Amino acid sequence: MTWKIIADSSSEFKTLDQLPNATQYERVPLTISVGDQTFVDDAQLDIDHMMEVMYASSTAASSACPNTEDYLQSYQGSDKIFVVTITGTLSGSFNAARVAAEMYKEDHPDAQIHLIDSKSAGGEVDLIVLELRRLISEGLSFDEIVQKITDYQNKTKLIFVLAKVDNLVKNGRLSKVVGAVVGLLNIRLVGEASAEGTLEMLQKARGHKKSVAAAYDEMIKSGYKGGKVIIAHRNNVKFVDQISELITSNFAQADIQAYPTSGLCSFYAEEGGLLMGYEI
Repeated sequence: MTWKIIADSSSEFKTLDQLPNATQYERVPLTISVGDQTFVDDAQLDIDHMMEVMYASSTAASSACPNTEDYLQSYQGSDKIFVVTITGTLSGSFNAARVAAEMYKEDHPDAQIHLIDSKSAGGEVDLIVLELRRLISEGLSFDEIVQKITDYQNKTKLIFVLAKVDNLVKNGRLSKVVGAVVGLLNIRLVGEASAEGTLEMLQKARGHKKSVAAAYDEMIKSGYKGGKVIIAHRNNVKFVDQISELITSNFAQADIQAYPTSGLCSFYAEEGGLLMGYEI
């Protein structure tokens, strides 16, 4: 019996340590296209270079999900498989994983595969991945883990903070006027991933300090009580340090981890942006 945890590159974890016996972790990359250049979001990606190219381009960048064959290859060699993908509202990654699962089970009828649409990205995906590792290490059955990870996902949330919105403007998701206001007036957009997996704006905070307070305020309003926090950030250690201090000043036991954003999450969050997952 072999276990495998698979995530697409909406997770920051390129590798995963402290895996239980007979357990593997694999990350299936999405791609980001800027003009005629395509960047594969794997361990070799130079994210800084990708971002430079993206900001230098006048055309909209776009992402593409892994294809069915990518997922099918990732399933090989395992009979108990968990797959975590970026929200289906932003990508076809979940659907590609689903089609691959159907194909894999044709040749491996005894395989058990559970697909998880995170309805999110970044830090919340990372929380789910770490919880799967923990549950497998407890020696639970596949069905028990399915139930527990489903319950766990209902107790996680995502807050995002955006300091730049160039991609949103180029893709037509925000007006040029709003984009200019964000840039000129030092506005930060604070929002959340909804239960349906859409990204919803909650507050506009002017300046760094107010954005930290706004993000913490939204965490508390949604029911945060000191659970685990994973902050995926694009070059914003200052925010990580300040919100970590704010959280621990009220919840001393809080487990807070921070990681640089993957290529995909850097594409969405942009410079100075964060995708912060937390338990409620």
